[in-house]
Amino acid sequence: MEAALNNEDTIFHKIARREIPAELVFEDEHAVAFRDINPVSPTHILVVPKKTLPSLREAQDADAKLLGHLLIICAELARREGIAEDGYRVVVNAGKNAGQAVFQLHLHLLGGREFTWPPG
Repeated sequence: MEAALNNEDTIFHKIARREIPAELVFEDEHAVAFRDINPVSPTHILVVPKKTLPSLREAQDADAKLLGHLLIICAELARREGIAEDGYRVVVNAGKNAGQAVFQLHLHLLGGREFTWPPG
């Protein structure tokens, strides 16, 4: 069963509040980014908004600027990680059938290897 829509106590919220350690690679007033503890590629960074938003399914027009900001963070981190030139993938899972396990919106920045299509 999926988490309650207003849950502010996910593992990602706890990481953002520094209650759980993580290897942070970026933070500003709107988001945090950290390395995934179970990476599926040489570079696997999670970009998470600080605003509670269980998944992309709950995003509203008012979230457009935040969603764009998250993508800009991914592009900047790809440059910093040295994966921008060869290519990278940004993945958002929305709902359990898509593989979402933590019900706080997060973007997976993946790179450092060749990917296939379709992805899953």
